[in-house]
Amino acid sequence: MLIRDLLRELGLDFDLQVPDSPDETRGLMEDAAGSGATHFAMVGGDGTVNLAVNTLMPLALSAPPVIGVLPVGTGCDLLRTFGLPQEVAGAARHLTGDDIYDIDVGTLEGTWGLRYFVNVAQTGVGAAAVQTAASLGRRLGAARYPLAFAARLPGFPRASVKITTERRTIESEALAVIMANAQFFAGGWNVAPKAMLVDGALDIQIIDCHKTYAPALVPKLIKGTHLSDPAVRRLSAAEFSIETNLPWPIECDGDLVGNTAVKGRVIPAAISLKI
Repeated sequence: MLIRDLLRELGLDFDLQVPDSPDETRGLMEDAAGSGATHFAMVGGDGTVNLAVNTLMPLALSAPPVIGVLPVGTGCDLLRTFGLPQEVAGAARHLTGDDIYDIDVGTLEGTWGLRYFVNVAQTGVGAAAVQTAASLGRRLGAARYPLAFAARLPGFPRASVKITTERRTIESEALAVIMANAQFFAGGWNVAPKAMLVDGALDIQIIDCHKTYAPALVPKLIKGTHLSDPAVRRLSAAEFSIETNLPWPIECDGDLVGNTAVKGRVIPAAISLKI
């Protein structure tokens, strides 16, 4: 069934737009918000949600925008945190009614500018894998990320990392640092099982292990059983900065944004998710 027909069948009042590019998407959302629109639904995944959030947040709207998601492709990890359907028809039913959930938004800021994220950001080998995964064919689906991770791991350099939060400073050798607002990324990896989108804090994990041990850690990261592993150090923070002695790539919601150094913070209840 076409999305237009599905939404009509559900009795929703909507204006359907089919943009041809991210820039056109941004323009359409800005125009809609300028005309008084407050509810926005998008067909896509976490990257599409990220595009919407980075379009709407700078507008400083008088009330948090309401965002709904109709997942396609490998799905939407943000929705997995809420147990929402990973197929269009099931997710569309959650666009009806008045139920919303006010959730936090994270920020990242570096020499490359300011970016917002909703789901998960990271720096280190995981971000390098995202960079490589983007060059692999979409036909690989959810297999793209693990294949890219395996390809980047052998040559990726460990670094000396300094993480400063509102409460402490940690200096450590590391292979990756994860900043999670929600629980899942990479097509269902339960990377932050204790993360919450309503606590005004990010779940930060420092992965400090030798590269030869990393393949053994991956199954734990997928299942969400890695937090008790000695290679993982976890903390919670409302704001942070990360410095590395080597330039590490940074990604948020599956989009590569630049290199370290980076600082960030949480904006509580910045958007409303349609549930």
